[in-house]
Amino acid sequence: MIVQKHTRPFGIRDKLGYLFGDFGNDFTFILSSSFLLKFYTDVMHVSAGIVGIVMMSARFVDAFTDVTMGRIADRSRPTSHGKFKPWILRMCAPVAIASFLIYQSAFAESAMWFRIAWLVVTYLLWGSIFYTSINIPYGSMASTISREPSERQSLSTFRTMGSTLAGVIVGAGVPLVAYDTRIVNGVTIAEMNGPRFTLIAGVFSILAILAYLLCFYLTTERVIPEEAARKSEGKESVKHLIVSAVKNRALVSIIVASVLMLLSQFTLQQMANYVFPDYYANTGAQSASTIAMMLGMVVAAVLARPLAERFGKAEISVVSNLLAAVICLVLFFLRPSSVWVYVGVNVFSWLGLGVFAMVSWALITDVIDYSEIKNGIREDGSIYALYSFARKMGQAAAAGLTGFFLTIIGYEKLEGLPLPDSVKNGIFDISTLVPAIGFALLALVLWFWYPLHKKEVERNVLILKEKHGS
Repeated sequence: MIVQKHTRPFGIRDKLGYLFGDFGNDFTFILSSSFLLKFYTDVMHVSAGIVGIVMMSARFVDAFTDVTMGRIADRSRPTSHGKFKPWILRMCAPVAIASFLIYQSAFAESAMWFRIAWLVVTYLLWGSIFYTSINIPYGSMASTISREPSERQSLSTFRTMGSTLAGVIVGAGVPLVAYDTRIVNGVTIAEMNGPRFTLIAGVFSILAILAYLLCFYLTTERVIPEEAARKSEGKESVKHLIVSAVKNRALVSIIVASVLMLLSQFTLQQMANYVFPDYYANTGAQSASTIAMMLGMVVAAVLARPLAERFGKAEISVVSNLLAAVICLVLFFLRPSSVWVYVGVNVFSWLGLGVFAMVSWALITDVIDYSEIKNGIREDGSIYALYSFARKMGQAAAAGLTGFFLTIIGYEKLEGLPLPDSVKNGIFDISTLVPAIGFALLALVLWFWYPLHKKEVERNVLILKEKHGS
């Protein structure tokens, strides 16, 4: 790699710009991961199992589009704006428009085959094509904005804060606006308002475009690949990339860890749309829970960097995920009748998840460094593409399992009718047990399989500094 000499120093402008990148990403990504299943089961009246299958099937398409986009990004020639930044400017409008098209409640009374086909086409356009084409270059930018581990860690923290802020706006704002509440035979029922949700999706798409533009104009790429490395990248086949990845213990283990993290995180997020409206009949508490989640993530942001520097990123991730697993199990056995007790206890699981989330993007830059030492070439875009695909697989697994379990417990939202107690209890079980298992397995993977603990990371940094003469 070559570090450009005549660029402004790394600073708060880059951090804020990178924050806005995930701010834009998650106006559409969190909307999908948190509310798409609820929208299609309750507004479009499509079976939860079918929606889950569609979301999982799309991830197999991503196996091709993610890797292809990673290769395209790696082979892109640097421009005056850098190597990866131009993709953000090109794709910000398409990804936002495609997201808006998914949530068209005007088609709720159309034929079932049309509703399912509309979901398939628009979801693939958004997630497998346009989101991929902006998210992979965005994620790859971290290693070109700075080469210093501490500065990359700060980018990871700011990225997670951008995601958290978007999550608060989406998670806290949508339940306050999207639901109508009424009382039927003494039972409070919360029902999603379809046209209102379509309007919400449009507003979030506009906000996503604005956030992407801020990311483009505030960040600076400082590190560009050497010409020889670019030529080598261009000759590498996708087959070679996959073979190399399979032999890369750090990459394989972080991919498995990411699938488990997203499985746990998005199960929590998706099931919140059933626990609060259907189990507790309190969508206001859902908004409060999202704000409490943000507070937990803020505390995690403050703690993550000093703890990571002292003990190591992987080490603190193990502890934080074990904490999240224990909290979910406590909720399962406690089964609080008060929604506010549920919110208060659950915030500690988000604190545990938050510590890992704050360092997760720095972990993948460690993996990129490790791969450069192992393979002799720098493959930021390709490795990030595989990592992005893993994250989507985690999201898909959460959607698929959630849809499957909701179908198993007999979930069906009929207008004006409350759910049976057996279904409500099933909702609570899914929302606690599935994340608990995922968090526990994640901790085991990071401790026993993932090789880049603190001493190894420090050694790799020294090797690369010597290699690049700095």
